[in-house]
Amino acid sequence: MLQYYAKLWWVIALRGLLALMFGICAFFAPIATLAALIIIFGAFVAADGLMALLMAISGKQRESSDRWILALQGLLGLGVGALTWLSPTITALSLLIYIAAWTLATGVLQIVAAVRLRKEIPNEWWLILTGLVSIAFAFLVLWRPLAGALAVLWLIGSWAIVCGILLLGVALRLRSVRPATATQPAQPA
Repeated sequence: MLQYYAKLWWVIALRGLLALMFGICAFFAPIATLAALIIIFGAFVAADGLMALLMAISGKQRESSDRWILALQGLLGLGVGALTWLSPTITALSLLIYIAAWTLATGVLQIVAAVRLRKEIPNEWWLILTGLVSIAFAFLVLWRPLAGALAVLWLIGSWAIVCGILLLGVALRLRSVRPATATQPAQPA
């Protein structure tokens, strides 16, 4: 396996470089990065919808009653893809609202868990504090959606930069490994 990875060190380096570039763009060109993410999402959803629709139309079992599910999935994917391209702002805002709702629900559940655990563990206030921070974050994201989107994008960018640097390190390490066939002399026949 090592030899396989060593031969393809440059692919890992390319992945690392692309991740690093994406992360840097997230900090220095956040609007363009967000737009690119939304366009890629729209393309993926539309392609997925088209494939589902094609599967429903060209199914070998024409009498199958379950093809309507695939057709509905396909139409939904095409619709969401079109909506994403026609109104990328709605897509970004929807994703942000989804993140805020998830964070709010998580915060409330953490507080409920802390209250229920108060007799079983000491310092349950740490979990309560975690819940309160999550709830505060959700309200801040909903109150200032542009700042919330920027914060989420910077978090993704930070992750991409760290992963990109680590992948470049792995690639350089793999580059120094010589394939076994190149370092061993040929065996006489």
